[in-house]
Amino acid sequence: ASSGIGAAVAERLAAHGVHLVLVARGADKLEQVASRLSRRHGVTVRALPLDLATADAPAWLAKTLADEEIEVEMLVNNAGVSARGPVLDGDPARFRSLVDVNVNALTELTALLTPAMVARGHGAVVNIASTGAYVPAPYLAVYAATKAYVVSFTQALWAETQGTGVRVVAVSPGPTKTPMNSRGTRSAEAVASTVFRALRGSGPAVIDGNVNALNAFLFGKLMPRRLALAIARRVMARSGV
Repeated sequence: ASSGIGAAVAERLAAHGVHLVLVARGADKLEQVASRLSRRHGVTVRALPLDLATADAPAWLAKTLADEEIEVEMLVNNAGVSARGPVLDGDPARFRSLVDVNVNALTELTALLTPAMVARGHGAVVNIASTGAYVPAPYLAVYAATKAYVVSFTQALWAETQGTGVRVVAVSPGPTKTPMNSRGTRSAEAVASTVFRALRGSGPAVIDGNVNALNAFLFGKLMPRRLALAIARRVMARSGV
């Protein structure tokens, strides 16, 4: 929550008077965001520096919240990392860390915190995925695969929680300008707006932006997979990967 989409969503929530618990690796930047949001919007903001790639991080976070008697009304699983380049040239340890953040931490936090929402009969889980979830992405293979997991997992959880009062949705941005992606064309604030529209809806998955939604439909559903992969490979190669 210290930058990019996470910070934009936190800003929007704080503006609605929501008290926040923010998590990110960088303690200094996280504290700055927490202090700014608290001053600007008059809400309580708790900053918890934490590396979600660490195996025991989700359990530690859930225990900390329980010990401080903090009830989580909304869980936004936004933390994510990427790795560009061919799989064959990649660092296996980096791939493991990527999966730990994008898949394992998201899954564990959802499993740890959602049952209390269901017991109370209200709450929300927002999982930030990617348009890369809708077609395999050469040179972003591991990242796109983790985001495909996020969409599939969220859709299944959405079905499991029907009638409980808990809103579950995956939001898939396309290329968004963030510290992780300087080449992005869409703003983090636009994605935050889509998150709020998704929360007001009822479906299990939403794609941010009309162009992104159209591309996901064309490449993910209409176009033969071999052709979609060939085009994706060429586009990624031209981008300098």
